[in-house]
Amino acid sequence: MSTPRFLTLPPGVSSEQIETPLGSFAALEALPVSGVPERWPALLVPGFTGSKEDFIAVLQTLAQAGRRVIAVDMRGQFETPGPDDPSAYSCAALGADIGAIAAAVGQGEPVHLLGHSFGGLVARETALNGASKLASLTLMSSGPAGIVGPRERMGRVMLAELPEYGLDYMWSNRMEPDALAAGVPDDIVAFLRKRLLANHPTGLVSMAHEVLGAPDRCAELAGCGLDLLVLYGEHDDGWPPLLQAEMARRLDAECVVVPGALHSPAVEAPETTAAALTRFWNAAESRLLQHQHG
Repeated sequence: MSTPRFLTLPPGVSSEQIETPLGSFAALEALPVSGVPERWPALLVPGFTGSKEDFIAVLQTLAQAGRRVIAVDMRGQFETPGPDDPSAYSCAALGADIGAIAAAVGQGEPVHLLGHSFGGLVARETALNGASKLASLTLMSSGPAGIVGPRERMGRVMLAELPEYGLDYMWSNRMEPDALAAGVPDDIVAFLRKRLLANHPTGLVSMAHEVLGAPDRCAELAGCGLDLLVLYGEHDDGWPPLLQAEMARRLDAECVVVPGALHSPAVEAPETTAAALTRFWNAAESRLLQHQHG
């Protein structure tokens, strides 16, 4: 569970709805100070139990580099409603949603796609689908297959308890005690409760199955022809840093380790994270434009 550092929207960041043929998705949008983007847009996808608010600390900085930046709630997350059908929350189905959002955001231009944690597993499906016009793909604090370690254990606890006891129980007995023990401010704790209880329970159960059982698709992703970045915190408690470094090697991807950060670099080290993303996106953009112009 990511913990946003603050919830007040910075100047230049607004709440939006992204309309697609597959539905309407709640989003946060950041624009350059001029209001006129000069570079290709970026689309940010949150992780399991996360939301668009996990990116608040980097949105303004990323947009100042001259691009429109959109962070979304996936289907069934927080302010985007979802159906009762479990199959709507598979990585493939969510990846198709993200592809539709990318098309709406890009409006004919390539889009830089970033997926955080479980969102990385979804974003790679968008890339592998091949239907989206992407400028690059960033896997932030994500892995080659299903999650391992402490977060795997938490996922299995959720699968065991959520269908029987419900979201209120999960919050009161699992997540609230952890947040309070970590010294999370009261207003953020209130937000985390509101966010968790707004998730579609079927969506959470289905996403838990997906994040635990995802197959390794590195071989396919390595051949997708995109500029790839693997970015993670030095002390990530999700997929182990060494596993993510090995994934970057297998993907022939650029690899950035964010000093001092854990599983949510955009929250824990926003300036370092935003600088690394902007540099990577600008370089990927230049390479793609050079290629297009021969």
